[in-house]
Amino acid sequence: MRPQDIVVLMKIIAQRNSDWRNIDIANAIYLSPSEVSEALNRCKIAGLIDSGKRKVSINSFSEFLIYGLKYVFPVEPGATVKGIPTAHSASPIKEHISAGNDNYVWAYARGSHRGQAIEPLFKTVPQIVQEDKFFYELLSIADTFRVGRVREIKIAIDELNKRLKHA
Repeated sequence: MRPQDIVVLMKIIAQRNSDWRNIDIANAIYLSPSEVSEALNRCKIAGLIDSGKRKVSINSFSEFLIYGLKYVFPVEPGATVKGIPTAHSASPIKEHISAGNDNYVWAYARGSHRGQAIEPLFKTVPQIVQEDKFFYELLSIADTFRVGRVREIKIAIDELNKRLKHA
């Protein structure tokens, strides 16, 4: 697995229908169509997408995000930078907690918030989340699993389940 595989699956979920093409996903997240195809093949092998590579296996994907993401793609908060809020510093988690001084951002020159930098799952994430709120929420929830504490992770599980229930 590669981190962009998670981004590809989240973009498929954010599409909210099965009428998409690899090139649509590729253009939306600034990957080549061949990279999307390779990501889908890896996800098929991992059991995160069906054999036709059209529908995300929601239960398996959810389980992977909750229990495996922080081990496979760990993150170490870095310096304070300007960027796009993520994890519990972004919606939908921030509405449930008071983050205090623990703000996390994806470093981005055009960002409007300051916080500790965390590496996004894929380098284009800070650019592309501004175009799709649902996609942004999914990625922020995923980052909560990567850096969050127990309380934040419990909230993230509830928020993820709400969003995947309609996927």
